[in-house]
Amino acid sequence: MNNSDILYNTIGTGYNATRQADPFIAGKLYELLSPKPGGLFLDVGCGTGNYTIALAEKWLDFTGVEPSKKMLETAAVRSLKINWLLGHAEHIPTDGNLFDGAIATLTIHHWKNLVNAFNEISRVLTDNGRIVFFTATPVQMEGYWLNRYFPKMMNYSMAQMPSLEHIKLALEFSGFGITDTEKYFIRDDLKDCFLYVGKNRPYLYFEEEIRNGISSFSALSNAPEVEQGLNSLREDLESEMFNEIQSKYNNDKGDYLYIVAGKTNK
Repeated sequence: MNNSDILYNTIGTGYNATRQADPFIAGKLYELLSPKPGGLFLDVGCGTGNYTIALAEKWLDFTGVEPSKKMLETAAVRSLKINWLLGHAEHIPTDGNLFDGAIATLTIHHWKNLVNAFNEISRVLTDNGRIVFFTATPVQMEGYWLNRYFPKMMNYSMAQMPSLEHIKLALEFSGFGITDTEKYFIRDDLKDCFLYVGKNRPYLYFEEEIRNGISSFSALSNAPEVEQGLNSLREDLESEMFNEIQSKYNNDKGDYLYIVAGKTNK
């Protein structure tokens, strides 16, 4: 069991209280996946099954694979129609050439080895299969105003995120090619409380339940920095200094990124 497994076994209980499938993101995943009727699809690093279930509700036949036993147990209770598998991106316990498409949302930074993972995904996808990633790059994360208040946590967070170039090279080495990318900017109605959910709603970070559902706060932060950062954020909000600080971080790089890849070695 690696550190990511331990982390998500720890926060698995209560995770769904703040981490829910966002309808806009689920809709975009469906659009980019471009599923054909009758196909089989895979959610790699499915967690408690939020996006697996959301896409399965669009009449898709989905399998979810997840390394955290606790999260998978929660997923299994939530849906009996989906095939839930205990496994890793680098080891998916299914036959090869099986799935017509796959998704991977906010998970690749937890994978041990991208090339090994992409090779394994290639093995289980059909020749015309595609995979849709939803992730953030270090370049995008440099534009988060969270860097002002939680610099050490953000440095650790960015260090674990593969760059777009790293992802591109690992995909190419594994016989994939990127066919499309699309930036995602945080929406004010975002339902899934991942790291930058409070971009335009900074008060969300004062809620311990929300911080507990975010791996950066749960595993990569330290209590003194979080306390100090929250105090500074509160002061800036009360003095309205926050608006000026936030404006300095405005950029057109996107907050997160959809990446679509297909096999090139058909």
